Amino acid sequence: MIPHPEVTLTTAPLRPPGQKALLAAARLEFAERGYGGASIRDIAHRAAVSLSALYHYYGGKQEMLYALLDEGMDVYEETCAEVLAEVGDDPAERLEALVEALIRFRTGPRGSSQLELTEWRSLNPEQHTALRARQAVATDRFRQVIAAGVEQKVFLTPEPDDARRMIIAGCNAIAQWYQPGGTTPVEVLIDRYAGLALTVVEYRPRRYRRRT
Repeated sequence: MIPHPEVTLTTAPLRPPGQKALLAAARLEFAERGYGGASIRDIAHRAAVSLSALYHYYGGKQEMLYALLDEGMDVYEETCAEVLAEVGDDPAERLEALVEALIRFRTGPRGSSQLELTEWRSLNPEQHTALRARQAVATDRFRQVIAAGVEQKVFLTPEPDDARRMIIAGCNAIAQWYQPGGTTPVEVLIDRYAGLALTVVEYRPRRYRRRT
């Protein structure tokens, strides 16, 4: 896999400074205290805005949680588009690109990545349904790439759905232990997990023999 060091997590959508400060504060509060332990007052204090300003933008911390998770999905989708644009139609290259996008998201400067894994149950039913629909699109992207590899007989796994689950679960788990500035650079993780993903799908590149 050829690393793409120029690919970075896309910046969040443009928001007024006060609203951006609130989301940044909510992200930190949720990460440090958990959704249940975070308070509206502490979020407002951390953002240096009044409670009335907070309620001008959001009806409560549940709305802020959903805004963070929805924004995180925007970032992930844009990261996928960037890395996929660097490769062609080869299923192995596209699977490597999807692994790269997911790892960059899970290791990037965000709090919403962990929140999406741990706090999605705190959403109301409508928010939960909307987030799950976006996650299903992301999952289906992996499914399509693996299915293409199986169809082309370069992925020999007899269990493509299990292979997909293992790859996604392995990449997602990185968010639970990765520490920025640690001993394993992100680029190394990307190459390592891309190789593991190709092993899981039993990748066998085609070999063409010229006729003489």
